[in-house]
Amino acid sequence: MKIAIVTISDRASSGTYEDISGPAIEEWLAKAVTTPYDVLHRIIPDGVESVSTTLVELCDEAQADLVLTTGGTGPSPRDQTPEAMKLVMEKELPGFGELLRRKSLEQVPTAILSRQTAGTRGKSLIINLPGRPRSIAMSLDTVFPAVPYCLDLIGAGRIETNPDVVKSFRPDG
Repeated sequence: MKIAIVTISDRASSGTYEDISGPAIEEWLAKAVTTPYDVLHRIIPDGVESVSTTLVELCDEAQADLVLTTGGTGPSPRDQTPEAMKLVMEKELPGFGELLRRKSLEQVPTAILSRQTAGTRGKSLIINLPGRPRSIAMSLDTVFPAVPYCLDLIGAGRIETNPDVVKSFRPDG
């Protein structure tokens, strides 16, 4: 099992600011995932080309089963993660973004500005997460119950979770 964590931030990629979002994802995974896995880290600048190139490399060459991105999903001019996703996805899974926005709206009214999505590329599942560390755990808690079954369906590696953290759902039979 390979899980890629991609921090998308001009400032973090240039060293202007420390990446705290990627480590927040890794911390959540350490508590939630019981299957042994390798983590691939990337910190890249915002932009369609940088994001799409990185996603293709992680899915096609590194063969990551799960790719979790953080950042670049807002309305500002440099936020172009969804545009890059559209270039590389084979199948969009809009329910992930819909659920993330609905859950986030319980916290803040600005959640409607989020453009998070998810999709598949080959045997990889890519999920866009928010850039704010405090929102990452809430987002993963919200969508991760569906992740193991989705990975099964696309032929990715099998992942098991700690039911005390997140109860994954797989339909019977």
